[in-house]
Amino acid sequence: MSTTDQQLRAVFADAGCRGWVRAERIDGTGTVVDIEGDDPVVAASVWKIVLLVAAARAFDEGFLTATDSVRLVPAQCSPGPTGIASYADPVTMSWRDIARSMITVSDNAAADALLGALGLNAATRVIDDLGLKHTRIVGGTKALGDQIVRDTGRLSSEEALGLLASNYAVIDSAGFDPAYTSCTTPRDSNAVLRAIWSGAAASSEQCEYMKHVLSQQVWPHRIRSGIPYPDVQVAGKTGTIGPIRNEVAVVSFPGEEPVAVSVFTRAARMDLFLPLVDQAIGSAARIAVTAVR
Repeated sequence: MSTTDQQLRAVFADAGCRGWVRAERIDGTGTVVDIEGDDPVVAASVWKIVLLVAAARAFDEGFLTATDSVRLVPAQCSPGPTGIASYADPVTMSWRDIARSMITVSDNAAADALLGALGLNAATRVIDDLGLKHTRIVGGTKALGDQIVRDTGRLSSEEALGLLASNYAVIDSAGFDPAYTSCTTPRDSNAVLRAIWSGAAASSEQCEYMKHVLSQQVWPHRIRSGIPYPDVQVAGKTGTIGPIRNEVAVVSFPGEEPVAVSVFTRAARMDLFLPLVDQAIGSAARIAVTAVR
């Protein structure tokens, strides 16, 4: 076992979680860091990057017009702690800004509105075209929330997640098992990022749009926490549900080939807040990206 592998496994052990990691240059050259990078893992909101690619292709093809206005009513949208579902009043947004909100603040309502417009087959075509052998999307965020509600016997996803976060109850859900929910692998996640950064995912215009949107993600507590330098860009997407905490990103140091890094974790606990696991994702990303550089 290499020193890098030992360091990564120690980081996850100290944080009380399992971890899966893969880091590699966007151009496919040089060192690759891989800790169980072909194992299926729960995607959580990382699946939204595949939907972002599907949206970009729809903009290219004219199936959706990026600047068309869409009216969304929060009370009729998928629940979520951020974005449209947290608003009090109806909003009107363009499709491209709905996609932006889906990524930058992990807006569940925006993701399900976009999925409803595109259809699940559009995401499946992206998976097939990019050769993502172990990636599967079984539905949007509402479908996942409904699954957790059924598994816990609660009346709402908020109540179900509150029960799961309790340390006085031992309850699991198929929503936390990659065999039954939307899943991916660190290798597949990096492949999506590489397709965007290389211009293979869609037109050059839409790939630039996706790169910009991913660079606008607001969360600094995972990969960015391990690479906090102001001249380094971290463009990515987090995913969180129950014991699952993930982030995939492209890390760009000035004058260097960007590095794609995907870190997936499953904690031993289901607390709503697990800062040690968040920090472990940042530490693991730093170790892996440093080894690749």
